[in-house]
Amino acid sequence: MKVNGVPHRSISLDDDGWSVRIVDQTALPHAFDLLRLTDVEEAARAIADMQVRGAPLVGATAAYGLALALRVSGSDAALDRAGKLLAGTRPTAVNLRWALERVREVVEPLAPADRAEAAYRVAAGIADADVDRNRRIGEHGLRLLRDLAARHPGRPVEILTHCNAGWLATVDWGTATAPIYMAHDGGLAVHVWVDETRPRNQGAGLTAWELGQHGVPYTVVVDNAGGHLMQRGRVDLCLVGTDRTTAAGDVGNKIGTYLKALAAWDNGVPFYVAVPSSSIDWALDDGRDIPIEERAADEVERVTGRAEDGRVLRVRVVPPGSPVANPAFDVTPARLVSGLITERGIAEASREGLAGLFAEYVGAGRAARGGVGS
Repeated sequence: MKVNGVPHRSISLDDDGWSVRIVDQTALPHAFDLLRLTDVEEAARAIADMQVRGAPLVGATAAYGLALALRVSGSDAALDRAGKLLAGTRPTAVNLRWALERVREVVEPLAPADRAEAAYRVAAGIADADVDRNRRIGEHGLRLLRDLAARHPGRPVEILTHCNAGWLATVDWGTATAPIYMAHDGGLAVHVWVDETRPRNQGAGLTAWELGQHGVPYTVVVDNAGGHLMQRGRVDLCLVGTDRTTAAGDVGNKIGTYLKALAAWDNGVPFYVAVPSSSIDWALDDGRDIPIEERAADEVERVTGRAEDGRVLRVRVVPPGSPVANPAFDVTPARLVSGLITERGIAEASREGLAGLFAEYVGAGRAARGGVGS
């Protein structure tokens, strides 16, 4: 996707051919900064501090993190240490575990001296496959937008999204945004209601920024406005991403997603989830078993913004000493999901629906590995 008219990926090898270049998402929307990762510790810190975020991008970053570690030492001890360090950074996104397992299964049989090159090759494959997977999600989701446009001629298709499931959360295209970008690029009129997504404001700060860079019409709204917009008939479709979806179709996503699904259900608004196969956890049937990351209280206590004089500041918004809870994700039950948009098509949110598209993974008891080699 484009930044100031120039195509970018969220992660890539730097010009030296071994270090890794990422977009620092903590600087957005106030600055577009590219960071260089040179070792596994920096890769782990980038994931934990959410300089990179979004399940697919976290997976790609973890894979490159292992490659950086093996470049220093290809020993079993180095592989084990790097894997444990990276695995502990973000517990909810299944792509992290999936990517680490994918690299490990390729490099373990190799001689230590050959492991780094192989790890870089696998990481690049994971990144390229993510781009292709998201493109195909976009093509399948585009059919939904075209159908909605046909039902509502003469006005844009109104889409409500939550958090950031755009190209910044993946390697390119995004998951939930891929159909939106394709519709816009193809001349189909769309308008996106962008939830601010407290406490880190990924909607207001990231989704709004990337939609604006690409020229897609949007409006930022507070998180609690979604239900009101649906009641007034101003939302044709809710379209969100996922950090982990169970084999039975329960969806783990950014906190607040469940409330949007409830409002959509009450108002008869279709609620779709863009689900790359790398985000499906075939070992889980019940969404209540998805681990929910509890993040630091500081994210709720303070907000970041640009002051009138141009300074970027963090300011406190709660009384000093206030107890704070900060669950980062919630789970939307499959019964509230109209469908799952995958790279292989649109599935019913159920074990049977997913099995119809991914029969080879049913009963596998592990994260999907399809398409690597979204």
